[in-house]
Amino acid sequence: MTETDTDTAPRPPARLRGLASWQANKASTLGARLTAQRMPLRARSDFAVLAALEEYGPLSQADIGRRLGLDRNDVSGVLDRLESQHQADRHPDPGNRRRNVVTLTAAGRQRLEELQRHADAVQDELLAGLDPAEREQLHFLLAKLLDSHTPQPA
Repeated sequence: MTETDTDTAPRPPARLRGLASWQANKASTLGARLTAQRMPLRARSDFAVLAALEEYGPLSQADIGRRLGLDRNDVSGVLDRLESQHQADRHPDPGNRRRNVVTLTAAGRQRLEELQRHADAVQDELLAGLDPAEREQLHFLLAKLLDSHTPQPA
């Protein structure tokens, strides 16, 4: 969109534009659209699971689901895919043979880095109108806002 297109585009009422919840919803929708252009739904779930394994180390399937706000069946489907692509391994938990422990593989680390590049490109596009200090401030304020409420499923 050019500057003149922006100036003449119909705008929602000021009462809506003045609501942080309305703005956050619009930014979220835009972010979701940009993400979908670069990362199909499966890649987004792979990214979340691989990131959890990288950050927290070996986890049970149930722990992955709790950390990401995902249903156990959804986690199982993602892990089936990651395991078939040698990006994650599942082994029986030595302390509890009824549950599996999931670990990240070298191929999983490579896939995570590839997906991170896509996520970074989306962030750059979404936040293009902000300078680095403003981006940092936005991250800080959003984290502060989210930390002040009960965590919601991802």
